[in-house]
Order: sequence, then C-alpha cells, then structure tokens
Amino acid sequence: MNFLRGVMGGPSAGPQPSGADTIQKLCDRVASSTLLDDRRDAVRALKSLSKKYRLEVGIQAMEHLIHVLQTDRSDSEIIGYALDTLYNVISNDLEEEEQEENSAKQVDDLGSQFTEIFIKQQENVTLLLTLVEEFDFHVRWPGVKLLTSLLKQQGPQVQQIILVSPMGVSRLMDLLADSREVIRNDGVLLLQQLTKSNAAIQKIVAFENAFERLLDIITEEGNSDGGIVVEDCLLLLQNLLKNNNSNQNFFKEGSYIQRMKPWFEVGDDNCGWSAQKVTNLHLMLQLVRVLVSPTNPPGATSSCQKAMFHCGLLQQLCTILMATGVPADILTETINTVSEVIRGCQTNQDYFASVNAPSNPPRPAIVVLLMSMVNERQPFVLRCAVLYCFQCFLYKNQKGQGEIVSTLLPSTIDATGNSVSAGQLLCGGLFSTDSLSNWCAAVALAHALQENATLKEQLLRVQLATSIGNPPVSLLQQCTNILSQGSKVQTRVGLLMLLCTWLSNCSIAVTHFLHNPANVPFLTGQIAENLGEEEQLVQGLCALLLGISIYYNDNSLENYRKEKLKQLIEKRIGRENFIEKLGFISKHELYSRAAQKPQPSFSSPDHMMFDHEFTKLVKELEGVISKAIYKSSEEDKKEEEVKKTLEQHDNIVTHYKKVIREQDQELEELKQRINTLTSQNEQLQATVTQQVSQIQQHKDQYNLLKVQLGKDTQHHNSHGETFQMNGIQTEEVSKLKEELEEWKNKHELLQGQLKEKDSVIEKLNSSQLEMGTTEQSSQTSKFGGLEHNNELQKELEMLRSQIQLQSAEISKLQMENQKLQVMVLTTTADPMLGDSGATAATSSELEGRLEQEIKELKSEVKALSEEKESLKQHLDSSSSTVAILQDEKSKLQREVAESKKEQDDLLVLLADQDQKISALKIKLKDLGVPVEDEDDTESGDQGDEDEDGDEEEQD
Repeated sequence: MNFLRGVMGGPSAGPQPSGADTIQKLCDRVASSTLLDDRRDAVRALKSLSKKYRLEVGIQAMEHLIHVLQTDRSDSEIIGYALDTLYNVISNDLEEEEQEENSAKQVDDLGSQFTEIFIKQQENVTLLLTLVEEFDFHVRWPGVKLLTSLLKQQGPQVQQIILVSPMGVSRLMDLLADSREVIRNDGVLLLQQLTKSNAAIQKIVAFENAFERLLDIITEEGNSDGGIVVEDCLLLLQNLLKNNNSNQNFFKEGSYIQRMKPWFEVGDDNCGWSAQKVTNLHLMLQLVRVLVSPTNPPGATSSCQKAMFHCGLLQQLCTILMATGVPADILTETINTVSEVIRGCQTNQDYFASVNAPSNPPRPAIVVLLMSMVNERQPFVLRCAVLYCFQCFLYKNQKGQGEIVSTLLPSTIDATGNSVSAGQLLCGGLFSTDSLSNWCAAVALAHALQENATLKEQLLRVQLATSIGNPPVSLLQQCTNILSQGSKVQTRVGLLMLLCTWLSNCSIAVTHFLHNPANVPFLTGQIAENLGEEEQLVQGLCALLLGISIYYNDNSLENYRKEKLKQLIEKRIGRENFIEKLGFISKHELYSRAAQKPQPSFSSPDHMMFDHEFTKLVKELEGVISKAIYKSSEEDKKEEEVKKTLEQHDNIVTHYKKVIREQDQELEELKQRINTLTSQNEQLQATVTQQVSQIQQHKDQYNLLKVQLGKDTQHHNSHGETFQMNGIQTEEVSKLKEELEEWKNKHELLQGQLKEKDSVIEKLNSSQLEMGTTEQSSQTSKFGGLEHNNELQKELEMLRSQIQLQSAEISKLQMENQKLQVMVLTTTADPMLGDSGATAATSSELEGRLEQEIKELKSEVKALSEEKESLKQHLDSSSSTVAILQDEKSKLQREVAESKKEQDDLLVLLADQDQKISALKIKLKDLGVPVEDEDDTESGDQGDEDEDGDEEEQD
C-alpha cells in the first residue's frame, strides 16, 4: 500500500515533522556524526532555520555550536556557519516581517537572555577573540559581527571579560589594519561598542595607536566628504576622548589637533552639502568641543585652545562662520565650537575680536553675530548660540568687556551713524518689542559687567534719548522705567538680572538706583503682592535686587540708609515673607537647569529665564542678604566699626609687608652686587697668582744670569795678564771689576726687595680673602670688622711706600748702569800702546761680552720696572675695590639699623592693634556676634606669610 501511495502520489501517512523536531534531529547530527561533511551540512541547515526558529535554535543548538567552534577549528566553512547561526540567535537585527510577528520587547529579552547564556562561560568569549584573529574572511567577519552583538546586549560584562583576557583589546585593534574594508568598517563598529563608558579600555585603545589609524581612515575616505565610515570613525573618536583627560592629553601631545584642520576646509562653493557631509561636519565640530569643553580641567582646556590657535584651526572655523551658504545647523554648531575655543583664552579672544565679516564696509564678526541675536526672525537655536559666543568672548576678558562698554559711552559713539556698534545693538535689543531680544540683550550686557566694578561705574554715564524734545535719561533709569511698565515676564526677568549684576559689589550704582524715589516703592509693592506662580519668579528677583541695595549700601543717602530700608521691609513685607520670596529663585526648576552648564540650552523660548553666571551670583548673595536683613542697626554699626578697624589694620600690615618686601629686594640686590665683587676679587687673586709665577720665572732667569756672570769673572781672572799692558789699562779694568761687584750687590739687594714684594702680595691675598669674609659676615652681624679694615688700609699704605722705595732704587740702578756704559765706551776708545795683535783681539772680545751682559742686565731692569708698574696698577685697583666694599658695608649697616628701627616700631604698632582687636572681639562676643578664634586668624596670617615667602623666592 505504501508503494502504491508513493506511485500514485497520495498523501503520506503520519504527521509532518515540526520545526523543533527538525532542529532536534539536526542537533543530533551535529553531535553524533563522525564525518565532517555531515556536521557541516547540519550546521548549514541550522543557520537557515535560525532566523525563523530563533528561540528553538538558541535553546537546543547553542551548546552544540559552541562545541563545533572548539573542535572543528581546522575547517573554516563550518566555523563560519556556526558563527553566523549564533549571530542570528543573539542579534536583535531581525527582518521587518519577524518584527511584525513578535513584539520588540520579546526580541530584546531573547537577545539579552541568549547573550547571558553565551558569556556565562568566559572561555566562550576568549574563544571568540581567538577566532577573530583568524585571517580567513569566512571566520573573521562573522566573529566580528557576533562579538559586536554581544557587546550591544551585555556591554559591561563583555567589556570586563575582554579587559582581563590576555591581549584581548590588542587583538581587536588589529581589525583596523585589515585590508578588507568590510572587516575594517565592522571593526570600527565593534570598537565603538567596546569603548562605551569604560575609561580603562579607552586608554588601552588610545595607546594602541588608535588615533593615528582612525585619522588615516578619515583622510583616506575624504574627510568631511567621506561616507558613513567617516561618521563611524568620528563616533569612535568621541568615545575615546569624551570625559577622558588622559586620552585628551595624549591626543594633544601627539600633535593630532593639527591633523583636524583639513576637516574644515570646505571651499568657497558651499552649494554641495549632502546629508552625510552635514552629519560628518557636525560630528567633527563636536569632537573639537570635546577637547575644549568647560567641564574639562582648566589646564587641559587652555593648552588645547592654544594648540588650535597656533595650528590655524580657529582661523578655519572663523572662515566657516563668516562663509555664505552654510546650513543652519552647521552654522549653529560652528558658533558653539568657536565659543568654547575662545572661552577664557585671551589670545583666542583677541583674535576673534579682530575677525571681520566679508561685507562692504567690513564689520566685526561680533557685530554681525549680535545683529542675528537681536533679530527675531532668526532661528531660536542660532540666537542661543550667538548669545553663548558673546558670553564666551567676554569670559575673563576685561579688555573685551571694556571695548563693548566703550561703544555705549558718549565720547566713543559714532556721530555719523554710518556704522552700527555692539553697544547700539545691545541697547536696541534691550528696548525692542521682542521679549526674547530683551532677555538676550540684558544677559549679554550683564556679562559685559561681570566682575568689573570700573565698567559698572562707567556704564552709569550712558544717556539715552527716549523721544524728541524730552531730556535724555540714564540707561539705569530707562531699565527701571521699562520694569515698572509691566512688560512680559521674560523681559522683566532679564532686566532684573541685569540690574542685580550691575548693582552687586558697586556702591555707587546702588546710590544711583536709590536716588530715584520710585524704585524702592515699586520693589516693595511687587514683593508684598500675592500673585500667581508666573509672577513668583519676578517677586524673588525683586527681593534679591532690594537685598543687594541694602547689603551694598554705603548710607550716603539719608532717606535710604540700611536701617530705614530694613524698617520698610519689616513694615510692608515682613522679614519672613521677604526671605520666602527670595527663596523662590533657587527653588525654580529653570534655575536648576541653568546652573548645570554654561551653555544656554532651552527647549523653547518660554523656558529661557536664567543665565548660568547669574545662578552663581544668586548662590553667593542669597545667604549674606538673609543675614543682613536680620541684623539690627547697632550690630551694623559695630560691624562697620570692626570692618573699618580691620581694614585699617590690614592696610597697615599690607604697608609694612610692602616695606619689608622692598627691603628684601634691596638686600637681594646688594647680595648680587657682593657676589659680583667677590667674583672680581677672585679674578684679581688669579691675576696676582699669575704675576707671582711670572716673578718666580724672572727670579730663575736672574739666578741663571748670576751664574753666567760668575763664570765670566773667572774667565777674566785667568786672562788678567793680558790686560796689564800699561798702568792705565790695569786701573780701568780694576774699576770695571769694582763696578761689577757693586752691580752684583745691587742685584742681591733687588732680589731681597723682590722677596719682600712677594710677602706683600701674599699679605694682600690674605687681606682680600678676609675682606670677602668680612663682607659676608657684615650682613649677619650688622656690626664689626672696622678694625680689620683699618689694618688693611695701613698695609696698603706700607705697600705703596715700599713700591716708591723700589722705584727709587731702580732709577738709581739705571743711572749707575748708564755711568758704567760711559766708562766702558771711554775704555774702549783709549789707544793701547805697545799692544800686540793677539792682545787687541782678546780685549775687543772681552769688551763685546761686557757690552752684551750690560745690555741683558739693562733689559732685565726694564722688565722689572714694567712688572713694578703693573703691580702698582693692580694694587691701585685693589685699593679702589676695598674702598667700594667699605662704602657698601657702611651703607648696609645704616640700612640694617633703619630696618631694625622700623621693625621695632612695627612690633609696637602691631601690639597696640592686637590689644584693640582683642578688646573689640570681647565686645562682639558680649553682644552675641560670632567671632573667629585667634588660632584661625594666626593660621590665616601664617598662610599670608607663606604666600609672601613664596613670592620672595620667586622674585
């Protein structure tokens, strides 16, 4: 019957096998088949069923597939099928038909559960990392996709397993060097998931040369004109750099900021902005902002800002900023990027102030941006970006603040009206009908006054012409007039923030504000009324403004002294009610949002209420205003007296610190001069030592000459008979011998004088050394050393007298030498009668020798006289040095005596001041006012002294 049914095509007997049964049979084949081909076919069949029967395959086949990965690694085809099957089971990237059948929640649960089962055994992830190392495309690519899916499902757990795996991260970094773009691009996606929210892995990836490889890929793909691969690389770079100070520093030190400049070379024709290019450029701008974010450490941000200026990146961004045809979202992000690149960096702020827009006539970029900010037709996000740029330009930039305020002053306003200044735009926005322009202009003007009391006073001079025929009013008065007219809440909030910033820490501005009699009644009326929730914010700001008028009041106006304003609050508002209204500001939800970060980010214009810098001012003033409201008049007076006394004491201490600092500087200069003199003294000693050695050489030469003269004398005695030709010749020769003996005696005398001169030079050396030690000891002992200087002066006088005696002896020797020469010449000129030829030759030879010896002696005498002159010059210079040192020493002694006297006066004065302060502290304690302990004060003074000491060391 079965045969007939089969031939005739009838229905087969029994039910058809279900999907689960088929999967079970395939799993059995994978587990039990001995032939590799059978197992390969079974795994291929499981792969084809894994998408439709995801749950069944995952439950029944996962263990067998993992076993295949462990045992059949030699066959790349079955490994690839197994990896693809696991990927289909774990991944949530299902087709649309399957997504319609199953809910998204169920899909997510399945992927997460299967991932958890797979990573329960950490060896499975390690095995997968080993497979990713294989170069075979059919193994490596499915392995990368599977590992990426695991990271998407259970990121932190898989990250930890890879982190502890030996060379786990390094193996994955090799994917970026793969020549096959598919694997390289999926490797970038894998590293994106791997580096999410894990600083340790981010550091390892960065030090595995990730920056170099990613930047090379971006360059190869065409920078901003590249495709989605550039986008993936930029997202990976953001993961590596965001909130990771170590990687940011490594990126900067590796000169990778310079390689970012070509990204922003968009060209002149900006018509071809594809969607992918806009996305890429947006991510590039965000990457620049990551490096200079205000949340980064100030030092790292500053170094990145400087690097961006020096490599021309800031200039390139400003070019995009002023270009035409740039999409609105790119322009907005560029403005935000430029804002953070120049924030707090004086060099970059100065450059930005010099940038001009390509218009006719050229206008500064700041003016063009402000025109967009106060133009209500511009997009809201663009206006917020311009406001942020203006705030960053003025942040810690007193020069820029002064330039902005100067455009409002009467002396600098352009009378021709040809150009529009920043001040005119701000005033125009401040008093326009658009509430958002009012708020932006008020906040911008408040930033121009931030922490700058001088500009707050100068801004009081600004006069505005409200209408033709009416007298001009001040800017302060016009702000209060608009405030009292009951405009929109956003406008009033902006004006109140401007007034609070203007009046804070500026008593003159407070006096001008109180001088208008309508201002205080308006504020008290606003605070006292019971209005709706929308008006509570205005009431809180009015309370803050009134509190600033009390706290910074210098009591120059009799009707608005501190005490009278407090009484007014007590009568019309009540202190508790006033403090409650003041607390409305910090309790507001928009206040908390604005306090989080400097950039103004609002979901809608209606939420634009608070500025980040203003929230800091509220935190600073809320507590002190609350304390000031509860203080009595007596306490205020006593506090003012104590403040004045402390200020006087501080001024006195500051003055004496300045005096002591100046004296220390003078002492330091004198020490330097002493060091220079000491070096000069050492040079002189070296010179004297050199001269002593030269004198010794001359002594040796003299001794040698003396020996030669002795030999010549013996030679003359042996040939004495030849000179006895007649009586006259014999007498002349005997006289010549006597002259030679006298010459020898003179030389012996000269040798003795030279020895005395050596001893004098040694005394001079010792006296100069003692003089150096005397100068050093004069700074510590302040007195003493006068007797030693007197002795030194006496020795110098003796040395001068000896030199004079030596010069006289030398001149006497020179005269005798001349006489001797004359005698020799007369002797040789006399005729010698009866002389034979041999006797005449001998006599002429002797005369030649005598003349040569006399010439040598004459040259020696001349050399000795020159040495005497040089020694005399050195002695004169030494005596002048001693005189200079004596003058310096006396000056130092006088200065030390004066400083000691001033310090004694200071100690007496400080003791009196300490007694007064202790008496005042006792009075304050009796009155119940908390007073700092003396230990705190002494620790504070010690801190100041330490700071002064550090400054001295730096000086």
